[in-house]
Amino acid sequence: MNTPTRVALVCLLNLGLVGLAVAGQLSARVTGEEIRLRVEPVDPIDPLRGAYLDLSYADISTRTTKESGDAYVSLARRDQIWEATGVSADPPAEGPFLKCHDDGWRLSCGIESFFVPQDRAREIEADVNGGDAVAVVKVDSRGNASLVSLQTP
Repeated sequence: MNTPTRVALVCLLNLGLVGLAVAGQLSARVTGEEIRLRVEPVDPIDPLRGAYLDLSYADISTRTTKESGDAYVSLARRDQIWEATGVSADPPAEGPFLKCHDDGWRLSCGIESFFVPQDRAREIEADVNGGDAVAVVKVDSRGNASLVSLQTP
């Protein structure tokens, strides 16, 4: 095998690994159903990572199966906002759901960090602290979720 072929194979392998790493988020953005979830702030600004919001989802983040591993959060629509109706170690048979990781004390669904422009960080932080912020999330049929935007009053 000559050198250019080896380089091409290594490049393709690296591209495939990157694609694998973002497959869930990409699938949710491309094929997902748009839902809205109420959010609460956890740690609004980190000087080492820049301006971002670390979000907690009002009725989702504190639910747990009491075991580490995958957890599935069933969702139901209440007016314009979707809310958790249950959490289990198995995917629900019907309806939209989030596939999360259960640490035994908090669920992590991959939609907890939202990066914001530095000049708008304090304004968005105040809106989120006011309790009226809503996350626009896309969720695919396998429960993969992608945080699309944050709506504030």
